[in-house]
Amino acid sequence: MASLSQITLPGAPSSEFGLLRRRFDRQIKTRIGFNGRVASVLTNAGEKAVVSVKSSVSQNVIEEEAKVLVGTYARAPVVISYGKGCKLFDAEGKEYLDCASGIAVNALGHGDPDWLQAVNEQAAALAHVSNLYYTIPQIELAKRLVASSFADRVFFCNSGTEANEAAIKFSRKFQRFTHPEDKDVATSFIAFTNSFHGRTMGALALTSKEQYRTPFEPIMPGVTFVEYGNIQAATELISSGKVAAVFVEPIQGEGGIYSATKEFLQSLRSACDASGSLLVFDEIQCGLGRSGKLWAYEAFGVTPDILTVAKPLAGGLPIGAVLVTEKVAGAISYGDHGSTFAGSPLVCSAAIAVLDKVSKPSFLSSVASKGRYFKEMLVKKLGGNTHVKEVRGEGLIIGVELDVPASSLVDACRESGLLILTAGKGNVVRIVPPLIISEEEIERAVEIISHNLTALD
Repeated sequence: MASLSQITLPGAPSSEFGLLRRRFDRQIKTRIGFNGRVASVLTNAGEKAVVSVKSSVSQNVIEEEAKVLVGTYARAPVVISYGKGCKLFDAEGKEYLDCASGIAVNALGHGDPDWLQAVNEQAAALAHVSNLYYTIPQIELAKRLVASSFADRVFFCNSGTEANEAAIKFSRKFQRFTHPEDKDVATSFIAFTNSFHGRTMGALALTSKEQYRTPFEPIMPGVTFVEYGNIQAATELISSGKVAAVFVEPIQGEGGIYSATKEFLQSLRSACDASGSLLVFDEIQCGLGRSGKLWAYEAFGVTPDILTVAKPLAGGLPIGAVLVTEKVAGAISYGDHGSTFAGSPLVCSAAIAVLDKVSKPSFLSSVASKGRYFKEMLVKKLGGNTHVKEVRGEGLIIGVELDVPASSLVDACRESGLLILTAGKGNVVRIVPPLIISEEEIERAVEIISHNLTALD
């Protein structure tokens, strides 16, 4: 056994770990294989289980990945095999506290029982039929989204970037629909510095980082980037009458965890109303409870014409949604847009389970209070470090800005059992844990970050 690394997984009934044992063993042996070089999961008496795996497993996976996948991801050298709550375990059984949550996706953590029940029951009944037919889960999810927001109608897609692509198309169609006699209708767009709206060609054109856009030029023309928060510059450009829509994140995630001011968003709303431009809020990362409000726009008293949401909506399954007012929906006709996989019964059932939990006032209140506690702890433990410039964010979307690149701290924390992300220009630590994280787990996360600050030196 000297060649094996072991970890004890406490805190769950032995029956659950019996199921885990079979799933973990089957996953490693059948999907990873490697000639049977993986030991079986061992079960102790009572409420513990021991996972024992040869340390060569992860390295083998990494080597195999390099042979078969296109090299688009600079992955961390970790092979994740199992998750429960806010914890993840790698192929060697090492435990990690997950404060990345699949890039703000796993709002309910891993293995939420209500989510699992919804997915299992729907998978057994009906997974997919396309949008050629009606399905009940899709309609039920849309009804919930409409009831809980400003929107009158919903369009489903499969990701955040697809949601923004749909918003681009809807905005241009709206302008043509409302100005049928004009030969030169508004077709341009405004986005902002530090913005990130996706990686497909239209959404990429709205994304500010040049290194994302340059290799794929020419991309969609007609996008002007304005300084985030610059009321005068944005208002002047919108008033030209040539802007189909303004895309803005109420809280920027990838850009560095920057929150808009109420005055800024209200000025965009007023300028769009005066010019006939549409106002689009991208809440793909900051929406659906992460800010402590169900929708981030609620904190600003500003209602958009279009809102895009995706990441957390189905709790880990791929979904995107575009929420629109009736005036926008009225411009869209059959055939204007579509998707084969969008809004499938399986994914919508998962999303209903997520939305029903997250939208409860008590749940949202807990997110807000835990977010305040997280920031308070970070300021207390990190504030005296010379590399830490600011701790900011709303709810459980938190950024720690540094005066040096954050990657060394992120790597050190990972080695110590904490998963966090970078953002901004690489100098911001992004913390987006599952919304179910406990105060004890928050304290542990802060202790790990604090302990590893020396990596910045």
